[in-house]
Amino acid sequence: MAAEFAPKVIFEHDGVFIHPSAEDGEQDLLISGSLRILDKDAEMVVEFRPLEDAVDPSNMLCAGKDSSSVVEWVQSPQERNQHLESQQSYETEWDMVNAVSFKKKPCPNGDGPLNHSHERSRWAFSVSISDLRSITVKDEGWTFLILQLKESSTPLPPLHFHQGGSREFLDNLRRFALLTESADDGSCLLVSTPNKALSQSFENLLEDNLGVIHKFRQDPYVATLGSFSKVTNYIYDALRGAEEQQQRPPEEVAELLGEVIPGLEINQQEEPGFEVITRTDLGQRPQVSRWEPLSAEDWTNQLDAEGRVLDVAHVKHAVFKGGLCHAVRKEVWKCLLGYSPWSSTLEERKLLQRNKTDEYFRMKLQWKSVSEEQERRNSRLRDYRSLIEKDVNRTDRTNRFYEGIDNPGLALLHDILMTYCMYDFDLGYVQGMSDLLSPILYVMENEVDAFWCFVSVMDQMHQNFEEQMQGMKTQLIQLGTLLRLLDPTFWNYLEVQESGYLYFCFRWLLIRFKREFSFQDVLRLWEVLWTGLPCQNFHLLVCCAILDSEKQKIMEENFGFNEILKHINELSMKLDIEEILQKAEGLFLQMKNCKDLPRSVNTILGLQEQCRESDSSDSGSTVTHRPADRREACSNGHTGHSSQ
Repeated sequence: MAAEFAPKVIFEHDGVFIHPSAEDGEQDLLISGSLRILDKDAEMVVEFRPLEDAVDPSNMLCAGKDSSSVVEWVQSPQERNQHLESQQSYETEWDMVNAVSFKKKPCPNGDGPLNHSHERSRWAFSVSISDLRSITVKDEGWTFLILQLKESSTPLPPLHFHQGGSREFLDNLRRFALLTESADDGSCLLVSTPNKALSQSFENLLEDNLGVIHKFRQDPYVATLGSFSKVTNYIYDALRGAEEQQQRPPEEVAELLGEVIPGLEINQQEEPGFEVITRTDLGQRPQVSRWEPLSAEDWTNQLDAEGRVLDVAHVKHAVFKGGLCHAVRKEVWKCLLGYSPWSSTLEERKLLQRNKTDEYFRMKLQWKSVSEEQERRNSRLRDYRSLIEKDVNRTDRTNRFYEGIDNPGLALLHDILMTYCMYDFDLGYVQGMSDLLSPILYVMENEVDAFWCFVSVMDQMHQNFEEQMQGMKTQLIQLGTLLRLLDPTFWNYLEVQESGYLYFCFRWLLIRFKREFSFQDVLRLWEVLWTGLPCQNFHLLVCCAILDSEKQKIMEENFGFNEILKHINELSMKLDIEEILQKAEGLFLQMKNCKDLPRSVNTILGLQEQCRESDSSDSGSTVTHRPADRREACSNGHTGHSSQ
């Protein structure tokens, strides 16, 4: 499968050198090459390629997973002819490292068959990031790195960065692996890849030959939850090995988990560019209160005579703290989602809507004008239409806005989703999108406005629905980072129960808790998240808040993997949105007030500098807020509609 897709270049840096030693017989040469990090069908690979000569596919320096030393891989002529036709993706000689059978023979002291006519090509290597044990950072006027493999006693040739670039390489590597300073050697960075089993398990779910990819693209969360047994077995295999079905030795497990130390303090080192890891005291969690929703009167008071918003920051903060009364949701949501500029006048917004209406119906006409004969020759459009029709008929049907036969709301859902396929035909329609559109259409009560607000939401969540699911993988890893810091005891418990990959949070993240809260609570949660306050990725802190509320039960009753999954799924429609939002804000303030917040957490939350100013939005407000029970503070609109 990997041979069918061209690798994606994540990082590339020319002018990286290998210095052959006297033992190699080339001590007077400098081997100049290009160092790259590649995404080869969800496997992250580090490659070094000499620049002057092509790599000889019949003889390549590589570290095999079962090798105990650096060896020379020699491909037999019979094997070479057998596989050449299938290796047509991105420079056949590089693919052969992983895709062709090899026989190996030792190369003592660099002598023997390695000394062929292509003197430089033998220095090429390609290795998966998950096979790296450590990276040693040295300095002798310039920085050079020594990459050590997990199952090889001999390191790869040192990589010398004469013209800089080592820091950028390590920074890009940190996107896919955790680099922590060795306790025994300050210049040695230990490499751990907690996302390896995650990537492999997603790839396992997406295998075409298992017939899962089609189901996964149609219904990611159902397919994921329905395939948990496969994922679990795959993770077990990754942790235990495919051949030996017992757990790894305790010291190896301790090494893998010990590299991820709960409660981290990360200080940027100036020259080698690695991170020093120490424990962090987060201090007490502040108590926070919620406000009443922003009322129609409050919103009107925030507009000038021409309809411009006077104080955008204040409005956003008021929405974050209390949400909105339904009467103003239609207008404020347009601003929160960027459909209507905050600075626009009422007349400008009307003109914008007219222009957007024309644009929308031009796209709608594209699929409306496709004849049945044309559609028979367009399999993708047929598939999109079939999926949409299937999903629309089961989306929020207990809500009066969508209930009943021939409901006009269902027709609008269908048409908006079909038009979105014209707007973004590459992505098209993936199941779950109807869940995101339904509340928006419910609030907007207008096809055009709902479409453009939906476009804004999809712009934010596009990666959740892409085939590689990179957005989902990244969020699960980031969520794990936050949990390790906030509650190392609970995190360690999840690790022991083989739940550290947090698959039970998959549906939460995919469709932003749409199936976890009541319909009206989802409206409240989404408008809070759309403010962008108080930090980036606040939805991850919402996840942390839910888990914080459930951790005691999970740990006291000693839930295992299956019990944890079952318990989390059964929380649907039982969660208190105000309690969760209050706790999530408290978690944010607890981390914000920490003097030495880890850099990784700073990056996730977007806190590049520690801001220790008190929350000034409670003072100077022109809107009166009362921290009372707000459940019935104002009408949610659509009287008599079910909350589901």
